Amino acid sequence: MEKLAFTPRVFSGIKPSGGLTLGNYLGAIKRFVDMQGGEFETIYCVVDMHAITVWQDPEDLRHATREVAAGYLAAGIDPEKSVLFNQSRVSAHAELGWLFNCVARVGWMNRMTQFKDKAGKNAENVSLGLYAYPSLMAADILLYHATHVPVGEDQKQHVELTRDIANKFNHDYKVDFFPETIPVIEGPAMRVMNLRDGTKKMSKSGESDMERVNMTDDADTIAKKFKKAKSDADVLPEEMEGLANRPDARNLVNIYAGLSNMTGEEVLAVYGGQGWGKFKPDLAELAVEKLAPISNEMKRLMNDPAEIDRIMAKGADKANEIAQPILNKTFEIMGFVR
Repeated sequence: MEKLAFTPRVFSGIKPSGGLTLGNYLGAIKRFVDMQGGEFETIYCVVDMHAITVWQDPEDLRHATREVAAGYLAAGIDPEKSVLFNQSRVSAHAELGWLFNCVARVGWMNRMTQFKDKAGKNAENVSLGLYAYPSLMAADILLYHATHVPVGEDQKQHVELTRDIANKFNHDYKVDFFPETIPVIEGPAMRVMNLRDGTKKMSKSGESDMERVNMTDDADTIAKKFKKAKSDADVLPEEMEGLANRPDARNLVNIYAGLSNMTGEEVLAVYGGQGWGKFKPDLAELAVEKLAPISNEMKRLMNDPAEIDRIMAKGADKANEIAQPILNKTFEIMGFVR
């Protein structure tokens, strides 16, 4: 079996499903920026084909796709350092996705907990795409022979499925063609929680806008949301163990840590023993310092959609240069005449 030396390469993406939040920034985009220009080639995508697993208004989808792209750019993704594009511009994603539908096993898909959560009792009426999209996600990753994928804990199972698909393909065709992709899960604020209920994940679809910080919020709104964020009656402890049963407090400490590039322990070394009257205003000030410039740049970019489209089209050309030879070789290995 021919052994391939895989280029250290990162792939990850965000689905354009209506508005970016602080959770997207700390859980994904900030990490994407930090991985640029280092030991990895970095490829970042707006996974717009994943969005249509549920019906999307076409104009809303176009707007949301550009907004995610604007969020990437405003946060510091550099198109000269990273490949940045939206998925539907590179048809090889859909082609490899179908091939992987024929490699993946139904039993594997039945174990995907996100499908069960999203479909609920309505599983018979949801789209086939919602059921099969983890196979397309595997194609997104392996189309670039990505070796590492920064993901949240809730996506780890899908990266494990990607490894299963890669291993089965390699075994079935007696090749060493697709890498075993490694999920990269790290950082104190990798899972940002609701500002009104620290037991729930921060969501774009929450009932109250005060539950979340949107990446488009202005400085005054950001400050107001953190000053009004739910905490508790106790002072901050000096060690993270003291936050074990304090979800609201732990969430705010983790957000501070994520925004400041500190660990939770380092934050508590500064604020341990102090009350929320000191901590929350400081957190609000830090959040405004870090997030308001991103919000302002996003607004500027969204006023020039042609510029966003130009950047994404150029990135798609770069993505195609990597993807097409890998797709062509996959067809050849599988025996297609082309």
